[in-house]
Amino acid sequence: VWIGERTRQLDGAHIEFASKIRNPIGIKLGPSTTPEEALQYIERLDPEREPGRLTFVVRMGADKIRDKLPTLVEKVTASGATVAWVTDPMHGNTFEAASGHKTRRFDDVLDEVKGFFEVHKELGTHPGGIHVELTGDDV
Repeated sequence: VWIGERTRQLDGAHIEFASKIRNPIGIKLGPSTTPEEALQYIERLDPEREPGRLTFVVRMGADKIRDKLPTLVEKVTASGATVAWVTDPMHGNTFEAASGHKTRRFDDVLDEVKGFFEVHKELGTHPGGIHVELTGDDV
């Protein structure tokens, strides 16, 4: 089960539902996510601090990952919570092409992935994975 960037309100139905199930939960976190919000998600969705329960899927954008992610990781780590950190370099780098299609620049996607791994290396934390979307179509 995962909760999207636009549906992760702490007082919303998605968080309420997720708090009542036993499934592992992923939460998309964008550049506006504060460390305090991240800690509230942990408290609400993983009060027992069960390893494997929460995955934070960060989608910051190549231009923000190196500035925004370190504080989130530091605060969550300091809390003692065990979350998996995954990068979603697709959605933070989306723009609309002249054709009207949503697209991403490959260099931006790659830069966000690099930034994600750089931050975790600098902090001595473990990067847990990468979420990508691919197509066989000529887009």
